[in-house]
Amino acid sequence: MAITFHSRKSVRDKDSHASAHARLGWLDRHCGRLGLYQMARPLVVGLVHSLAGSAAVALLVLGTIQNPKWAVGYLLVFGIGTIAGMMFITGAMVLPFAYAGRRFSRLNHGLRIASGLISVAFGLFLVCEIGFVNGLFTSHPSWIPH
Repeated sequence: MAITFHSRKSVRDKDSHASAHARLGWLDRHCGRLGLYQMARPLVVGLVHSLAGSAAVALLVLGTIQNPKWAVGYLLVFGIGTIAGMMFITGAMVLPFAYAGRRFSRLNHGLRIASGLISVAFGLFLVCEIGFVNGLFTSHPSWIPH
């Protein structure tokens, strides 16, 4: 006879996740046909991800700035630059897919597969280079700043 234990936390987490999912579904149902909503949703997700991904770099520099006004100014310029850079790169990456999606559906499918494989291959290359060649995963890491 198996005894199973359920914690209250896991039930609450599931309920809150389902509740959040239902709210998102409601928002999608009511605003999903609006062109502005369709453009704003991925933009907001991209903004949050781009700022979150580069926060460590911003914090490193902020530690060296003594004047709070300059620190706020730096954060504003850094944030705007990060957002603009991400928008430019994303736009440049989307153009071939958008063009191919309209004209050549098989080419679009091939571009998707190729970009995924290239991304995975580059990631594996970085893991090998940093982890094994530079010794991050070994007992003798060798890193010399330039």
